[in-house]
Amino acid sequence: MGSSGAGAAARMDPEAATELARKGVTLLLLDVPQHTVLGLDTQVFSVGPRFRGIKMVPPGPHFLHYCSPSRHGNEFAPTVGFFLTTHPSQVVVRRWHAQEERLVALSEEEEIRYSEAVKRFEFDDQLGPYNLDSFGDWKQLSNYLSQSVIERLEPIGGEITIALETSWMDRAPQTEMERRLMEQLREDKFAKKAPTQPERRGCYYTTIPASVKHKNISADELTLLNLDRTSLLETVLAKNYQGQEDLLLGELQFSFIAFMMGQSLEAFMQWKALVSLLLSCSEAPLHTRTQMFVKFIRVIYYQFKHGFQRTHDSRSSDDKGNSLFLDEAWFSRDIFLYRLSKDFLTVIFEAQVVDGDLLSWARKLKTLLETTFGWDLENNAANLIDEDDEFAPVVVEMDG
Repeated sequence: MGSSGAGAAARMDPEAATELARKGVTLLLLDVPQHTVLGLDTQVFSVGPRFRGIKMVPPGPHFLHYCSPSRHGNEFAPTVGFFLTTHPSQVVVRRWHAQEERLVALSEEEEIRYSEAVKRFEFDDQLGPYNLDSFGDWKQLSNYLSQSVIERLEPIGGEITIALETSWMDRAPQTEMERRLMEQLREDKFAKKAPTQPERRGCYYTTIPASVKHKNISADELTLLNLDRTSLLETVLAKNYQGQEDLLLGELQFSFIAFMMGQSLEAFMQWKALVSLLLSCSEAPLHTRTQMFVKFIRVIYYQFKHGFQRTHDSRSSDDKGNSLFLDEAWFSRDIFLYRLSKDFLTVIFEAQVVDGDLLSWARKLKTLLETTFGWDLENNAANLIDEDDEFAPVVVEMDG
């Protein structure tokens, strides 16, 4: 197991450590093969011979993700991940299923027996501590991720993996960047074939229309509605989220985590759809949904800050296949994010009256995008649109 968690525990006051061991959550993970790459939230470990799980986990939502190695440890199956909503002193027990190469739940009787053993500290020296130093990062990525959001979106059985998305991927609209991402997820680090499983339904994501469609209005009006998608946002919020902004932001965080840590292409497409919708609004951030957009910018700010890293050698010993390092296509100006971010930030910066918090977070986001992606967001001459992108602005031509 990684040493960073142990270091955090060593610096902790002994009484505080005992209290967290008592009230914290324990993940007891039995029979996990050695060298399996296993992650909890933003923390990643390579499983050693004595590993039996993770202790002192703060209660709340978490994402457990793992990929199993071949016998020689140089090839990995696709990542499998699932969300957990945990409570104080809870013990979550899973056992490795060798044939299916995944973690499975135990019978209720077995789970009770193992839970009692954990509470008697019988496994304590085989449990690695959760690294509290990185818990703040996870909270910034998951602060809208409630139990109701998870239960509403997670697939039947809870498991999220690209191995079950094959037929969906064939139907997915693809830009050049998405085609490269798909190939990276399919082939780059996952040469080991996943066990064959029947196609299952994926996550229960909200359907986000790519454009506004209205009868009985002029072409000019329809173009304006698609250039500023505030009305579409209001329709989506009312129809799918009962008007609750935080549910939409929770889905934005769920899909990002499932994409970035669970390496799900379906999750990426949902994240892209939500980000594209919100970045295409100009009336909502300035007038009708200002506080929602302060929260939205904060959400994507931390997603970019914690989630995006440039490609490095996937064969390096530090990268066993769990971190999604992005190739250079992500950092070019022809990605959908460049045009949308640039237009969105221009709307805010050029407004005559703007909320102070919104302006402050917009400036922080601009600086982060310029430093992380190397973009020049001042150059107003650039107007790059990928014609294959279904979320690009819709301009309606007048007949005749």
